[in-house]
Parts: sequence; C-alpha cells; structure tokens
Amino acid sequence: MQHIYVNFKRFDVPAAMGGVNRIADPSEYASYIVKEVGPKLASYSGKAEFVHFYPESCLIEAVKAASEPLSIGCQGVYRADVAPGGNFGAFTTNRPAAAMAALGCTHTIIGHCEERNDKNEILSIGGSDDRTAVNRILAKEVQCAQRRGLKVLYCCGEKDTELDEWDRVIAEQLEIGLEGADLLSVVIAYEPVWSIGPGKTPAGKEYIEKVARHIKKVLGPVPVVYGGGLKEENAAMLSSIDEIDGGLIALTRFSGEIGFYPDEYLRIIDLYMNGKGEAR
Repeated sequence: MQHIYVNFKRFDVPAAMGGVNRIADPSEYASYIVKEVGPKLASYSGKAEFVHFYPESCLIEAVKAASEPLSIGCQGVYRADVAPGGNFGAFTTNRPAAAMAALGCTHTIIGHCEERNDKNEILSIGGSDDRTAVNRILAKEVQCAQRRGLKVLYCCGEKDTELDEWDRVIAEQLEIGLEGADLLSVVIAYEPVWSIGPGKTPAGKEYIEKVARHIKKVLGPVPVVYGGGLKEENAAMLSSIDEIDGGLIALTRFSGEIGFYPDEYLRIIDLYMNGKGEAR
C-alpha cells in the first residue's frame, strides 16, 4: 500500500492577499479540489491511501465533498483534549483532537518542520535550549490524536546544522515523539529540512534511501513517505526506492503561478504509482 498526502498549508488565502490560491474562492476551495481529483483517484483504490490535509476553514466543505479513496485530515491537534467531566473545550486558538474528529477528519499531521520551528521559537524566547522538549510535546499530540481515532502522519528530519548527527536527531524525534503511540496507525514523513526551499540542493536518492532504512531500523516496518516534496521532477526517482512508501505534496508548480493544480497533482500520482508498478 502506498500513501500519498497533500498539505494545503494556507491555501485559503487568495493570491491577491499574498497566498497561492488562484483557482477558487477560499470558501469553496476545498470542495472544488476534492471534486476535481476525488473521482479520478478511484482507479487506484486498494493500491494507495490518499489524504488531503486542509486548514480549518476548509475542513467542513472538504469532508462533505470527499469520497473513497480520498480522506480528509487536519494540520495538527493540540496537546490536550476535551473530556467528559473535564475540560469542556476551553482551547481558544488551538485544535483539540475531539473537534477535528467531530468535523469528520480521519487523519492529522504532527511534527511538520513548520510546527517544530514554531515550538522551538517559543522555547527559545523563553530561554530554553532543551532539544527534547518539542518531541515530548509532540508525543502528547500523537496520543490525543490516536485516542480520537485519528491516523497520524508524523514528520521527522534534520536541519543543516544537524547533518553530522542526522541519525541521532531522527532517532530522538522518533523515539520520544512516538513514545506510547500505536505504530499501526502511524506513517512517517521524512523531511530533509536542510534541502527544502528555494536555492537549496535537493536530497539525492542514496541519502533518502539511507534515512528511510534508518527510520525502519528504529521503528520497525512502519510506512515511510518522502516529506521533502513529491513532485514531477522526483516522482520516478522516489518510486524506485524500495524503502519509500509514498510522498507528501505541497505545491505542484514551483515557478510562474506557483500553487496546487489538480491536473498536475494527478500527473504526479501517475508518475509515482507507475514507477511502483501500480498503474491505473
């Protein structure tokens, strides 16, 4: 089984306001995308899991429009949750897992490099340099998500300042962040943070292969997807790595009118799945 994910980041922001949504009104964006791609994924049913992670403003319309084999997820959950006889939901600005499950989400991302950066910045402002603290917080998020039945896409990866100890950094992120987790409902997304972004050299096949093997050595036979950006340029290469079980997509176009375009998304999927011998 392959696992293909899309993280739509803030795709509820139109291009005129600095975002990358050029194809639909923000109030209708998610349902438009789901209706465009959902039926065309049906031919891969049973061969791949497809999940779209949307910002909160898009979730209700996305869930209403979704059909097999496409599932809808949220972009994170809070480290505490609503509980009968306990906290009734006093989590202003945060996303309790209960709320996400109630909206119809079945998946969540936890530990994305952007989330890690945010938490590290808060700790730094507070004067802390405890590198394990973020992973301990993420472990609480994973446990909250799983208690509500949400499947977890857990992200890990090393920064450019951590290349000399990449194996220890990743092992720490996995062992602490997934402590107490049910690995049967976890997929790992490997993000080589040092290679993501304009002007950076993408991680090569041998490096990705090495890290994916390391992750499976640490955790066992858990699915590992490439979180550094599955795209047309690397779909064939990634599909040739036995240890890689899918990918995480953000943008489909990285120049000109950058953004996510349904026809390009479907082309990426076809390239990757054909490389895995899973043609339509």
